[in-house]
Amino acid sequence: MTPEQMVSRVLYRDALMLVIDKPPGMAVHAGPPNSRNQNESVEDHFDALRFGLPRRPALAHRLDRDTTGCLILGRHRKALAQLGKLFKSRAIDKLYWAVVDGGPATDEGVIELPLGRLDDKIGWWMKHDPHGQPALTKWRVMGRSRKSAFSVASPLVGEAAAPSAAGGGSLSDSYASHHPPPQPSPTRGEGARSVRADHPLSWLALEPLTGRTHQLRVHCAEMGWPIVGDAIYGNAPRSGGPVLHLHAREIVVPLYKNRAPIRVVAPVPEHMRAALTECGWGGDEPSFRSPSEARESGIHNHDR
Repeated sequence: MTPEQMVSRVLYRDALMLVIDKPPGMAVHAGPPNSRNQNESVEDHFDALRFGLPRRPALAHRLDRDTTGCLILGRHRKALAQLGKLFKSRAIDKLYWAVVDGGPATDEGVIELPLGRLDDKIGWWMKHDPHGQPALTKWRVMGRSRKSAFSVASPLVGEAAAPSAAGGGSLSDSYASHHPPPQPSPTRGEGARSVRADHPLSWLALEPLTGRTHQLRVHCAEMGWPIVGDAIYGNAPRSGGPVLHLHAREIVVPLYKNRAPIRVVAPVPEHMRAALTECGWGGDEPSFRSPSEARESGIHNHDR
């Protein structure tokens, strides 16, 4: 991705923060200097995102490599400290869209399953652990597919693949979670490689009330409706399958005391549009308004 292309993905900008539309397949931060995996990361483009400030911006939170959508950057140290307090106090509202294999029997609910590390030796893979850290996710069904099978396009590999049983992402992350080792999935079991194509799909709105590593992915998988494209907690193959269908759709940040909270909405990524349409999404997207219109409406989308 060129610096200009990354700049074009800026959804919101002010003196304190940036919100960018993170693309799929890109880690938010670079790996260790001597790592075998020196792939492109969001951090590689921080110079292009300075917009005249002397310092580069920095990450205020994390998204998994294959999760798309709203990613917040602080533009200087004071801004980062302020954003950090807001995240820690859970004052920032986050809404994700996911397409899952199958789906819940009811239309809304709450998942309350504590999470812990699967194994200290395989990076940041997680599991449901009754003695782990509390993890809470609200969910709501936005739509369901009418068909019993669906073919999901995979733009990263340039071919179509069957839908998978998969799980969704969280705000916490590490380099190890971007590049998981070649181990069996903790949910699927040893050697499981099949991709189920006989289940309908559901479109969910997910609100993580806590920010545990891989929270949404593990919660959905544990409930029996994993997120399409998850090769760790779902049925997606290690390569050649659909991209993870998890999108950080909206974020609301109460950044200024005397102003309305900043609400930013990220457009649906190309690889999720077909599945969402099958589930009833009408293709509606927020209009990207001028800065003055955004201030008046309380919706602060950067004019692209």
